[in-house]
Amino acid sequence: MTGKGKIAVLDVGKTNVDLWVADPAGHLLENRSTPNKVSDGPPWRHHDLKTLGDWLGETLAAICLHHPIELLIPVGHGAGGVLVGGDPGSEHMGAMLPMIDYEESCPEDINTEYLGISGTFEDRGSQVMMASTHAARQLLLMQRADPKTFAKASHYLNIAQYWGWWLTGVAASEFSAMGAQSHLWNVPRRQWSPIVDAQSWRGLMPDFRPAWSKLGNIRPELRSRYGLPDTIGVLTGAHDSSSNYYRYIAAGLEDFTLVSTGTWVVAMSREANTATLDHDRGTTINADMNGMPVGGALVMAGREFSAIAGPTWHGDGAKLEALARIVKQGTLALPSFSNNDGQFPGSAGRGKIIGPMPETAADRTALAVLQAALLTVNCADVLDGGRRLILDGTFLKEPLYAPLVAALRPDDKTELSEEKNGVVIGALCLAAQELGGQPIDLSLKPVEPAVIPGLATYASDWRTAAEANASKAQ
Repeated sequence: MTGKGKIAVLDVGKTNVDLWVADPAGHLLENRSTPNKVSDGPPWRHHDLKTLGDWLGETLAAICLHHPIELLIPVGHGAGGVLVGGDPGSEHMGAMLPMIDYEESCPEDINTEYLGISGTFEDRGSQVMMASTHAARQLLLMQRADPKTFAKASHYLNIAQYWGWWLTGVAASEFSAMGAQSHLWNVPRRQWSPIVDAQSWRGLMPDFRPAWSKLGNIRPELRSRYGLPDTIGVLTGAHDSSSNYYRYIAAGLEDFTLVSTGTWVVAMSREANTATLDHDRGTTINADMNGMPVGGALVMAGREFSAIAGPTWHGDGAKLEALARIVKQGTLALPSFSNNDGQFPGSAGRGKIIGPMPETAADRTALAVLQAALLTVNCADVLDGGRRLILDGTFLKEPLYAPLVAALRPDDKTELSEEKNGVVIGALCLAAQELGGQPIDLSLKPVEPAVIPGLATYASDWRTAAEANASKAQ
């Protein structure tokens, strides 16, 4: 990248919010973090935007004392947004109604209505998922709960674009955020989903801007309140997982499937045929930064890992001898221990262990790592995208996870990225578009498969048993 100033990245996750600073070459210089606080209500569980806004303003001001920030780019998770009024400086951070926590249970009457009006899989980009996931369902809930207040709203903004609007006063929609299972945007047809016009929401949707385009500089009110310089430009921003995916696209990679790991395992590939995805297998249609379709598949593998490893697990790595023992004795963990079906329709909440029970913490850890690897491969198989599999994210802290994945798919190449902050680096690659510089170098390592006798048979048995366990709920 070029330019004399530093780049700030605001990364709004479900659990934590981070503010990063990088130099023009893409080196990360500083990080500040805060919990993404949630209040129980009323009227529903919601995010504390006021506390977060003050943290952002004060933290950015403190950072600017020793880093000359030129640009700020926001990124955020894809499971929500904010219904706002005309003035970002108004009460409640411009929010007309509190920002819904997507893990809040959705009222049954709203769920029933939503299932009837949310359109086709292509319109939505996914099946209807857990709790209050999906921006369109959240909008329906707000509209039914308080129609008078709802009618006074000016915009609905995805998370990154909300913070861009709060900082600059400029409202925008963005492809990767609207295409992250908001159920508002039909990605293949590049048009609003039918629910938008049916519910008279079109007026709430701002025009699209590229993720890398500059909205404007920080508002004078915020500059005065927090002591910020008047030279910080704010970009439109993007969906977090799509930002991470973008760093591979920016590097020129083709024919690959990326699997990013954490609470969710997220597989993404431009090579997947979005017209033939199995809708019942946790598949999605996302959008890239230019609005083109990207096939996806999701599974809540982090929650699966925690449930199997148990509360006594404190980060200990799996042992090869324990993995071999679990495979030899045929102990199987069948999904899903979370409230998400993943690739096994009907399995949510039906997770169980069959065969000899793991007797030690080491055995439970081994079983959890095996489950993570099996879910990863199954997720990629269902997506059927590019043949080159690239792994990144939290699961790589476990040394045997990637070798297990490679062993479970012996006919294809498996690589990994050791970059721990892929979302941030992807955002910096987007900033490079605005600054006219070059994308940040991408480094990948080939993965040597683990050697565990009987693993292929174990994997086949696991899949058969997992399908049978899920089918009992059908």
